[in-house]
Amino acid sequence: MKYLVLGLGNIGPEYANTRHNIGFMVADYLAQKHEARFDINRHAFVTEIKHKGKTFVLVKPTTYMNLSGKAVAHYLTSLKLEKEQMLVVTDDLALPYGKLRLKGKGSAGGHNGLKSIQETLGTDEYARLRFGVDANFPKGRQVDYVLDPFSADEQIDLPLRIERAAEAVLAFGTLGIERAMNVVNVK
Repeated sequence: MKYLVLGLGNIGPEYANTRHNIGFMVADYLAQKHEARFDINRHAFVTEIKHKGKTFVLVKPTTYMNLSGKAVAHYLTSLKLEKEQMLVVTDDLALPYGKLRLKGKGSAGGHNGLKSIQETLGTDEYARLRFGVDANFPKGRQVDYVLDPFSADEQIDLPLRIERAAEAVLAFGTLGIERAMNVVNVK
């Protein structure tokens, strides 16, 4: 069985360690752990990993966050996968820092990457792993906040939280969405 995992983020060194790029960080962690290397492909950096007999195609879109749906459409079509075989990993301001929430559907919640994907797919029924980045910013400073690096305090345990998110991605493929939600969402 094959799964498409889209780690959302923005390309370029100025975005590398920002809150908005947590999807890229989780994809990078999985690739590194499985000794895989990303190659540039159409609309994305792409690699494959294997875990417990499953193949996970890791995709980091090069379309920038607001056009993430372009990469989704291309890879679902070219890999001949259904949206049920796709997981999107993204940041979420509505969750406390490091909290994970795996869901099989839901609104975009104001997230431009998710909006683009939902517009492209014509539905909000696709799996997403939301990584909490908190909402610790003054009114009107949301964009600056998500495009800033994690705070020094957050960076202390960020690697552990990224590892947990990566485990959640693998659980999605090995356990299925319902069982994985029962595991991921209780922590």
